Amino acid sequence: MAELATIARPYAEAFFKVSQGDAADMSWLEEAAAVSASPELLALAENPRIQDDQVLSVMNGVIKAKPSAAAANFLQAVVENGRLAALPEMASQVRALVNTKQGVDDATVYSAFELDDAAKADLKVVLEKRFGRSLKLTVALAPELIGGVRVVVGDEVFDTSIKARLEQMKSTLMA
Repeated sequence: MAELATIARPYAEAFFKVSQGDAADMSWLEEAAAVSASPELLALAENPRIQDDQVLSVMNGVIKAKPSAAAANFLQAVVENGRLAALPEMASQVRALVNTKQGVDDATVYSAFELDDAAKADLKVVLEKRFGRSLKLTVALAPELIGGVRVVVGDEVFDTSIKARLEQMKSTLMA
């Protein structure tokens, strides 16, 4: 959603400047974003009878990580400005800024089966060579692939799954 991304951008840039990519602040932001995605919390925040400090209290009670002073101020500004729904997008944009600073890209690997640590390490080497940059892998199960993997890096997709090969064979035979 373009509007959400536009709303989130200045917040993400401000958080990134203040936190300087601190790992503790980043993990806190990820957790806060996950909590803020809850429909119940969003409904609570939109309730006119609920004060901003009550929403902050609920969030701080749910989030396990303790925020730095700057992160707490950031969350307060987000809640006070009614931008809680944009917090997941803010976290995504901050993650992208941190990755850019570190020279790394996020890569999501969809696999039909669980990958052990050795397989992940081998796959990471192959994918970094294929995409020509450092990657931070996240593995997700996708049994519908039947076998192989599907890798998404930004807007690039590298699909070596059996499902993709079967679809390719089907389109070739239909032509």
